[in-house]
Amino acid sequence: MNKEIRELFTNNHIITKKITIKNNIRMIETEKEIFVIKKKEHDLGPLYKYLKSRSFDYFPEILYQTKNYDIYRYIEDVPLQQEEKANDIMKLITLLHSKTTFYKEIDENTYKELYENTKNRIEYLINYYQDITELIEREEYMSPASYLFIRNISKLFLALNYSKNQIDKWYQIISEKKRVRITQIHNNLKLEHYLLEQKPYLISWNKSKKDIPIYDLVNFYQNYYQIFDFCSLLHTYEMHYPMLKEEKILFSALISIPQKIDFNTNELELCQKIRTFYDYLFITDKLILDYFPKEDQKK
Repeated sequence: MNKEIRELFTNNHIITKKITIKNNIRMIETEKEIFVIKKKEHDLGPLYKYLKSRSFDYFPEILYQTKNYDIYRYIEDVPLQQEEKANDIMKLITLLHSKTTFYKEIDENTYKELYENTKNRIEYLINYYQDITELIEREEYMSPASYLFIRNISKLFLALNYSKNQIDKWYQIISEKKRVRITQIHNNLKLEHYLLEQKPYLISWNKSKKDIPIYDLVNFYQNYYQIFDFCSLLHTYEMHYPMLKEEKILFSALISIPQKIDFNTNELELCQKIRTFYDYLFITDKLILDYFPKEDQKK
């Protein structure tokens, strides 16, 4: 046991029985309970205090702290189906966002950097994939990966142009506003970060910050777009915390930006990457067509 932890347990008259490591988490079993030891990346005390002040207490309470470690009570998670967890996470996030909402005054430069960085990223990808397309078209005989990539190329450029138009539309709206809606976002939503005991908990708050609420939705979508029905999950979210028009536009713009494929790999791996790449584009396209207003759909 780490000396720092040993001293804390000794000073608090806690007798250790067993130490185990489960899923890279160190657990210490005592005569009365089990503790989880996590190395401190940030001091989460002020965040937890703030969340409690906003009547949001769905996080594990820090029982003890040392200079380098936080110590929690071990939460015995109730097994759930993945779909149940995803739906519960949406409900918790609506609660987090609604409880911590405030409106921040902005000027014309507040979101200019976000707009310009996003536009630059899109333009870079357009140029990158245009260059890849030209190289493939020069091939005398297309490889399986080249053919897989080129046969759906219109879907790729449709997504890029759509995201480009949407980010322009978002910036036009936000530039005319004097205030923008801000919340505390978890910023690291994964199924393994949701636990259920007598009540639900979100864990792993180290990336949490105050920002536009849809970033939590973008993060969750990009992690699980292949697994869940996000039309249903977004409806669950909006039942209690409707997205503003500009938030919907920004969400649709960000999820429509494809990743960059690294073509410098072996043929089999490249085919797998391209297949996953286009799966994302087709699934995202369907979500936008099914969920968003006609004026915000892809043309």
